[in-house]
Amino acid sequence: MGQSVQTLAYGSWPSPVDAALAAAHDGRPDDVGFVGDEVWWTAPRPAEGGRRTLVRRRPDGVEESVLPAPWNVRSRVIEYGGRPWAAHPGDAGPLLVFVNFADQRLYAYEPGGGEPRPLTPVSTVGGGLRWAEPELRPERGEVWCVLEEFTGDGPTDLRRVPVAVPLDGSAADDRGAVRELTGARHRFVTGPRLSPDGRRAAWLAWDHPRMPWDGTELIVAEVTGDGVLRDGRTVAGGPEESIAQVEWALDGTLLYASDRTGWWNLYRDGQPLCAREEEFGGPLWKLGQRWFTPLDSGLVAVVHGRGATALGILDTATGEVVDAAGPWTEFAATLAAHGERIVAVGASPRTSYEVVELDTRTGRARVIGAPHHDAVDPAYYPEPRTRTFTGPAGREIHAHLHPPHHPGCRAPDGERPPYVIWAHGGPTSRSPLVLDLEIAYFTSRGIGVAEVNYGGSTGHGREYRNRLREQWGVVDVEDCAAVALALADEGTADRERLAVRGGSAGGWTAAASLATTDVYACGTVIYPILDLTGWGTGETHDFESRYLESLIGPYAEVPARYAERSPAEHADRVTAPFLLLQGLDDVICPPVQCERFLARIAGRGVPHAYLAFEGEGHGFRRADTMVRALEAELSLYAQVFGLTPPGLPTLELTR
Repeated sequence: MGQSVQTLAYGSWPSPVDAALAAAHDGRPDDVGFVGDEVWWTAPRPAEGGRRTLVRRRPDGVEESVLPAPWNVRSRVIEYGGRPWAAHPGDAGPLLVFVNFADQRLYAYEPGGGEPRPLTPVSTVGGGLRWAEPELRPERGEVWCVLEEFTGDGPTDLRRVPVAVPLDGSAADDRGAVRELTGARHRFVTGPRLSPDGRRAAWLAWDHPRMPWDGTELIVAEVTGDGVLRDGRTVAGGPEESIAQVEWALDGTLLYASDRTGWWNLYRDGQPLCAREEEFGGPLWKLGQRWFTPLDSGLVAVVHGRGATALGILDTATGEVVDAAGPWTEFAATLAAHGERIVAVGASPRTSYEVVELDTRTGRARVIGAPHHDAVDPAYYPEPRTRTFTGPAGREIHAHLHPPHHPGCRAPDGERPPYVIWAHGGPTSRSPLVLDLEIAYFTSRGIGVAEVNYGGSTGHGREYRNRLREQWGVVDVEDCAAVALALADEGTADRERLAVRGGSAGGWTAAASLATTDVYACGTVIYPILDLTGWGTGETHDFESRYLESLIGPYAEVPARYAERSPAEHADRVTAPFLLLQGLDDVICPPVQCERFLARIAGRGVPHAYLAFEGEGHGFRRADTMVRALEAELSLYAQVFGLTPPGLPTLELTR
């Protein structure tokens, strides 16, 4: 017998997808790599204080955590981090080098051989010493990596340089024992990649006010006998050309992803390998992201696509790409290769991110790690579709629509569902179309979600990214509103029950939408930017400290625009109820931004709540935080939209 279908109002459907389930499945595997024949990767542990552990998959297929709690394998270089580990198989067992989040020191560890031992010192200056992209050089007794070194107490008092750290521990208490490989010529650098013969090194560099997706330089230098990088010269890139990644092929040619044509395509020694209007690279938010990796055969494994991404094999001789077969519709920017084996991280609208291995000899792809398990009946998962909407001036807006969906419930005839417009962070980023139990938390209760990849998002070429230049707070707000109103006009959503929600840059878009439009009945604003003047003049970290020059305009030239666009300056225009969520340890979007906004909203009679979480930074990682935040968000919508979700704690709104 089939399940009988109940008729219940939208937002009141009972769902097995509770907040604890959504929190337990937050995060994804990342930083995949081979250690001999074994595959290792980092993985989230929300229930263990939000740490990231390192997982190894033994040859017999057994997964085990390499490091117990509280070790947390995560770098804070440029605050968003970078690849935090490297390991060498060794005859007596693997040697691991990793960054520990709590103190940001590099540690060496032989699994089963005692406690990790520090390789780098602690500095009390500013944010101290930080490390990313370690590459083991056992023949030299060193690990090469990027050093981020604070030189003062301010968030921008620092330098970054490629360095060599001795593996014998002699630098554990001695900064002077850390050997710099070059002078600190550039503000930002990625880790050096050594050519197969060890005679040359290549890396990326850029300087303020550019972000790496605006313009980077590809630098090649000679490696001297004493292990120094000399005579570095720029061979590609510039102020308006973004090189996203560089690698050496086995034959000593240089492979890199450049957007010189308006799309991140692959080049070998300057010659295009596969000229297409799609992306073979992306925004470098973390050092060490990999969209491609060369194989010993001369082929190249690639993560590529327009919007969604596929895992493919590029034949550099013909320019043809053959994609791996399988259910995955999205692959992350992490790849590794060993012989003819390729490891990647993929997901789909029905599966969370999994570690996937592709055998290039057979073309067979299979899940080998972090396999997706249906924690609830997949009949409760969203059934999304990708749509293209029309915005102001006829411009295209890409979005993912997740209508309300429940196998045992339907709404009364004539009722239209509430919808929440999700604005992603970045803003130079995008929302991938993958299974997200946070979205299922809403859709399975009868609340629709629309993820908007507004103008400025990645995945659709440089021209689409550049729509946001000096237009942040305008184009993103307009595009989200256009999608919301289109859904209402076509009868997909209830015009009176629209909400907007976002975190980080998406929090900015949500707040700006509440301050400048009358589209939304309420909003959820998560670790946001609210005051451009403060944020752009010393309240954020170095990496993004000049980001607003491209998003808003140079402050010295258009100071009024910074005030004009800021929700904090226009708190009097906000009349819709809102929820503000903030981590108290956030140095990217610090709590002072929320506090300033709340001070200006006080006493104005706007129903709101502010939840601030100790021990949380930019992006919530602890299970208890995520549960509280998600339940509070649903309670806001319930109160504003007149919904009755069962078993939900009530969020106290103040006026």
